[in-house]
Formats: sequence, structure tokens, C-alpha cells
Amino acid sequence: MASTASTSKKLVIAVDLGGTKTAAGLVNERLEVLDSIETKTVTSSQQALLDSIVAAVRKLMQRAPAPVAGVGFGIPSMIDQVHGRVVMSVNVPLADFDFVSCMKAELKLPVFIDNDANLAALAEVRAGAARGVREALMITIGTGIGGGVIIGGEVYRGSTGSAAELGHIVIDVNGPPCQGNCPNNGCFETMASGTALKRYAGEAAREKPQSALGKAATRGATLDGALVSQLAAKGDADARAVLDRIGFYVGAGITGLINVFNPEVFVLGGGIMQAGDAILRPAIDYLHARGLKPNRDLVRVVPASFGPEAGMLGAACMVLENT
Repeated sequence: MASTASTSKKLVIAVDLGGTKTAAGLVNERLEVLDSIETKTVTSSQQALLDSIVAAVRKLMQRAPAPVAGVGFGIPSMIDQVHGRVVMSVNVPLADFDFVSCMKAELKLPVFIDNDANLAALAEVRAGAARGVREALMITIGTGIGGGVIIGGEVYRGSTGSAAELGHIVIDVNGPPCQGNCPNNGCFETMASGTALKRYAGEAAREKPQSALGKAATRGATLDGALVSQLAAKGDADARAVLDRIGFYVGAGITGLINVFNPEVFVLGGGIMQAGDAILRPAIDYLHARGLKPNRDLVRVVPASFGPEAGMLGAACMVLENT
């Protein structure tokens, strides 16, 4: 979406705060990114993180050709929308923190905050794979699984703003313990995330040390989605089996959600979906075999239009729609 086009009337700053990197962009009403800054996320302390965020936003404000209407933040955390607080946060040191109040004091601008997956879903509905749809779901599959729910064309946030933790529906009550601060077992993200993929690939490598996965593990390679997808594309049966397993559990998760919500579109995003049809195909096969009519027949399951910039574009949409 980056562009050098002339600005439209309203300019906003959108920040996608990730566990490893932070992307901030100056965005206009056409969702054109006129300027951007990407930095490594500082997690050494809360104050150091806040200082780095403020510095990036101020730099974009200084470079903006016109006044900025507001700033939106997408954060990989549970959010209390009523009080502008970060409630729980695993990957960034912001838990139990009055984020909106702090940023308003620092930046002297209207500030808005939401979960990053909610904002990715908003971007897809406003301008992406689910454009114009009023009932949609999205999951972002990375280290974990984030979720966004669109009802009546708007983000559904629940009573306080912490709804749509779709990665924490339980797929297997006897499955492995969930990661982070979740006290459950066999959650969707435990069974179908990038973390799960690494676990399945490691299991396959140990079972067959002379296989391509086994040899990769022996030489110290990271058995991540990129490597597994590369081996699968070359026809490696073990790598394909790992992706089939992820696709099976993605199918299990989305089928339950489609049964509950009856969406028009279900968008699959996140880094793991770079594997494309290798995951999408078994997921849709599961849906068609086990989903309830008419929901399974009406829904379109599609890959996301936006990649890493989805959260930032969604944050821009949030500010544009509220200023």
C-alpha cells in the first residue's frame, strides 16, 4: 500500500506493535502509506518500549505534510477498550498498563488502541479479502493464533474489549499445554500455529533422522514454516505431512467457529499461510466433511490480501473512523 501519491484531507499515524518488530506509518484516507518507520521492538523494559514508540510517532509527525488527526495502535495483547488499558500481554511489557492515557499525554493527539488481530480483520473487511462484507472472521497464524470477529460490519470486542481470543478455543482437551499465560491444554494455537508446526517438524525429524527434516535438524537448521514449506514444495513427503497436520487442525478450528458465527467470509492470514494451498486445502476439506449445513456451504474461506502491513492498515482504519 506504500505510495508517494498526494495526501487526501485526513492524515493519521498507525502503529503495529509486534513482539519482534514495530511498524509505524503515516496513512491517508485512501489507506496509502505515505511514510513509514520500522524498528526492532524494545522489550528490555516498559519505559524503554514506550520511549521507542513515542520517538517513532513523533518522527512521523515531524515529517507529515499536514496536521495528524490521531494515532492508532495495534497491540498483541488483551485490551480493555472501556478504560484504554492493556490487560494481559505476553510478548511486550505492557500488561496492566493505562496505555491510552500515557500516549495522549506524550503525543497530545487523540489515541486509539485495539488488539492487532482485530485490526487485521478490520483492514481485510474495509479494503482486503473480505471487502464490503458485514459478517466475517479472521485468524492470523504466526507464533500463536490471533483472531478478529466482524459483526454487522464492525469489530466485535465483547463487554470490555477482550473478545475474539479465537486462538484459545480448545481443539483437544488432552493436548499439549498452551503457551504463554493460558492455563488450558490443546488450544487452537497449541495445535495449529507456527509453534505447533515446529513441534510437529521436530517430532518427524527425530522419528526419521535420515529424512530431509532429520538432516536439516542435524545441521542445526530451524524447522520453521519457511523450511518445511520449501521441502514440501520439492515433494518431501514428511514435510507435506507436517503441513497436512497443520491444515487439519486449522480446519478443526475454523469449522467450529463457522458453525457458531455463520460468517460470509473467513480470512486466513499470518506468516504460516505463506504455505498457501498446502494448508488451505486440508482445512477446507475438513470443513466440507465436518461442518454444519448451511454454514459450511455458504462461507468463503480465503487467504488474506494484506501481509505484514495488515495490522498497521487496520489501525489507520480505526483512527479514520473515529476522528
